[in-house]
Amino acid sequence: MSDMITADLVDLDLSADTKEAAARALAERMVAQGRVTDLEGFLADVAAREAQMPTGLDGGIGIPHCRSEHVTEPTLAFGRSAPGIDFGATDGPADLIFLIAAPAGADDAHLTILSSLARQLMNAEFTAALRSVGDAGAAAALIRGEEPAASDGDEDSVAVSAAASAETATGSTASSATSGVESDETPAAEPERPFRIVAVTSCPTGIAHTYMAAESLENAGREAGVEIAVETQGSAGFTRLDPAVIEAADGVIFAHDVPVRDKDRFAGKATVDTGVKAAINRPGELITEVRGKAARGEVTSASPGATPVERGGEPGEGYGTKLRKWLMSGVSYMVPFVAAGGLLIALGFAIGGYEINKAPSVMDHFVWSQADSWAALLFQIGGVAFGFLVPVLAGYIAYGMADRPGLVPGFVGGSIALTINAGFLGGLAAGLISGAVVMAIQRVRIPAALRGIMPVVVIPLISSAVVGFLMFVVIGKPIASAQKAMTDWLSGLSGANAVLLGALLGLMMCFDLGGPVNKVAYAFATAGIAVSDPSDSAMKIMAAVMAAGMVPPLAMALATTVRGRLFNAAERENGKAAWVLGASFISEGAIPFAAADPLRVIPSSMVGGALTGALSMAFGATLRAPHGGIFVVPLIGNPLLYLVAIAAGVCVTTALVIVLKGLRKQAPGTAAPGSGDAAPSASTAGRKEPVAA
Repeated sequence: MSDMITADLVDLDLSADTKEAAARALAERMVAQGRVTDLEGFLADVAAREAQMPTGLDGGIGIPHCRSEHVTEPTLAFGRSAPGIDFGATDGPADLIFLIAAPAGADDAHLTILSSLARQLMNAEFTAALRSVGDAGAAAALIRGEEPAASDGDEDSVAVSAAASAETATGSTASSATSGVESDETPAAEPERPFRIVAVTSCPTGIAHTYMAAESLENAGREAGVEIAVETQGSAGFTRLDPAVIEAADGVIFAHDVPVRDKDRFAGKATVDTGVKAAINRPGELITEVRGKAARGEVTSASPGATPVERGGEPGEGYGTKLRKWLMSGVSYMVPFVAAGGLLIALGFAIGGYEINKAPSVMDHFVWSQADSWAALLFQIGGVAFGFLVPVLAGYIAYGMADRPGLVPGFVGGSIALTINAGFLGGLAAGLISGAVVMAIQRVRIPAALRGIMPVVVIPLISSAVVGFLMFVVIGKPIASAQKAMTDWLSGLSGANAVLLGALLGLMMCFDLGGPVNKVAYAFATAGIAVSDPSDSAMKIMAAVMAAGMVPPLAMALATTVRGRLFNAAERENGKAAWVLGASFISEGAIPFAAADPLRVIPSSMVGGALTGALSMAFGATLRAPHGGIFVVPLIGNPLLYLVAIAAGVCVTTALVIVLKGLRKQAPGTAAPGSGDAAPSASTAGRKEPVAA
């Protein structure tokens, strides 16, 4: 902290009357010290951060802060205002103002120091000392954590420090004495286990509020007599709480303004979910609330699971497992673009016919009263969305491997794959290469002076250049040739070969109901139609994949309708929802049934899915839309036979499930299936995120 704040960066008589003026006055001191290169640019970044969420805190504290490219090194300026300045806190103006300036590429060491300061601000003794100190140098020393000399009005601050030391010593002595007494007497009965809480705090910038919320919760926990462990997900990274600590916890507090990473770790516990400032301003209320929920048995359901990025590449995993997770990271982020773009294209076809793909740009020709103009608009928007498929696939494969530094080379490599017609295969290769290049760069030892610019300049520059060279010059042409060969092979499929392919894709779609195998089949199908003029074979594959994906939930819905006594009450309720989920092409609607009875449900679903996929290919059904289920039937080629294929698969799966469940021997002393015993519901049976398929 010694180089982050000096006496020249302290103003004990701040005369500003608005938060903007206060930020300007303190920023001018930073400019004078060469810490900020562009005053107006930096203040604009401060204002943008302030617009996200006011930085005033209860207790008379204002902490305007931001990351900015105009900051040369992590810097802290402190101002004290006698009348106070409104920073948006609920209890009134702030008299202690801390302006925190972090470079865009600040390293973890500096961010850790800033987070330590944020925690100090929750210490009443620390803020009291700052209010009483009479010298700028002494104030800077206090903030740095040094003990200032007792002169020029500093006696109070030293007294505070001494009092704190005495209190600590007294507490230690008392504890030792108590321990000694207990050792001489008969051991007392083991005290009741305290209530245990785990918490996660995170804010948009990850510099101040994240750590202040953690400190506030910990202080409130000590006062309430509960054990609390906090995971701070800030800019300096985060260390995951020990799984054993999470397992032993009675409740969870999420205090966050950005998504919590690995949130699925905390499923099944009493949970309070709120903003980060609530943890700073009213931590006691949050602790009381989570204790109340635990007492009433209000727990969260099993969550869909962490994103592939958060699950990927854990230590100790085999390379094959890591590779699968990296690839699924890209596919999972690609799917929303597929759904949005594909459905827009489908709507364009539905309104304007299949010739709408030849319409001129709506920028040059758009008539408000003509349906064809609206159809062209929808088609062209969808086409733009589809254009992101390969770059997003590559970018997020690299993200899964190397986190944020992998995004730039991944997107660049994916865009090059489109440019050279390497398509889906090129995107896969570009993503893996980009992640590998970034991981290699990150292993190189870098001088401390250059670490700040590594994530912003050096890594994007070098990795993009390397990936671009490899894609354009070395491997791009062979991959493009392989992509063309695969496309030509699919276009030439007919007869028995096409039927076998449809059966295989149907099996994959029903194997894990939205899991990796399901998504591989779905990504294979969508890649074929992600062009302006997809081949007939590609549209047949898409039709077969969607038809098979609809079978499991529809079959479970039908089975619970015709033979309800084979299912318990919870499953019969899930069966009602499965009608809608299946009709919407959301295979996850069958997960509660598969989780409760996988050996009967999954094989039955695979048989029905394979039959549906094979029949769809045999009937020559085609589909231009990558999603939509029953709602895009008007866009399907041979729609009546397509529905026959789905109905056949649903009937076969239903019959197999009923037969297999009927043959099941009931164990002695167990309740009958229809007795109402609870089974995993749609919210508790490990449901996966209902993305495409």
